[in-house]
Amino acid sequence: MGGVTLDAGALIGLDRNVRQVVALIARATELGVPVIVPASALAQAVRQPERQARLSRLIRQPGTTVIPIDRVDAVRVGRLLATSGTSDVVDAHVVICAQRQSTAVVTSDSGDISRLDPTLELVEV
Repeated sequence: MGGVTLDAGALIGLDRNVRQVVALIARATELGVPVIVPASALAQAVRQPERQARLSRLIRQPGTTVIPIDRVDAVRVGRLLATSGTSDVVDAHVVICAQRQSTAVVTSDSGDISRLDPTLELVEV
């Protein structure tokens, strides 16, 4: 495992204590591989941070990096959406982050991610 990028579905799964997501993140932490959280996916998943202890804990861990969507990524996201004919900014940001970090994407919707980049390694949760 060379690291994982989590989409909103994976973050929601963690928050809901889905065993597969919890185990995967625990394994990544144990192996010391990067856990990437695109800020756009975090924004989609967070609702009541004071009640989302697992999610809050994850983003504070030293091995977790929250990636903002800056000007460069915004342009890359827009171009990716244009070439793929899709419109989900969050999914495109997840793909851009995974491509940059060479990580697998942990997702609850592999079809959407595959449309954006069919070469990415996906872990469906």
